[in-house]
Amino acid sequence: MIYKLTFSCDEGDPDFRRVFEADADATFLDLHNAILKSVNYPDDQMTSFFLCNEDWEKGQEVTLVEMDSNFEYDNMVMNETRLSDLLEEQGQRLIYVFDPMFERYFFGSLKEIKAGTMNGVECIESKGRAPKQLKSDDPLAGIGGKGGDDDFMLDDEFKDEYDLGDIDMEGFQDLSFDDGTMF
Repeated sequence: MIYKLTFSCDEGDPDFRRVFEADADATFLDLHNAILKSVNYPDDQMTSFFLCNEDWEKGQEVTLVEMDSNFEYDNMVMNETRLSDLLEEQGQRLIYVFDPMFERYFFGSLKEIKAGTMNGVECIESKGRAPKQLKSDDPLAGIGGKGGDDDFMLDDEFKDEYDLGDIDMEGFQDLSFDDGTMF
């Protein structure tokens, strides 16, 4: 069997779409590699696939490497799990987590199942620009100060909700991570 899978994203270019044809015996790792190649992302993130219901709620996870098992689902690994092991019917939904730190996804759907065979997975349509793989080049951006000791970078939601003048900084100046007393 040959599966036709379509992936899109709800951020960035509204025209973004990738369509793949995959042999049913291809692995989720084959699909992972084809997705990365189609969007020019490096293979340096702990990505995963999740099967989803019609409301995009996560179900079974297929991880890049073996992880601790969730009691509700078996631990499935991309290189050991064939697409046909989990994808069974047209319209089935899945997400591909491409930015695990900020839980950003490509939303996928099994559009068609047809007779035939092929080798692996192939991108047959590439439309629009993919969003940046990581939300920030610096995963700690926005956490620490950018200038002086009292200058904190806070997101807009925090700034709108709290007044920096209300934060009592007394007691914080004595904290030091340099002397090793914290651990």
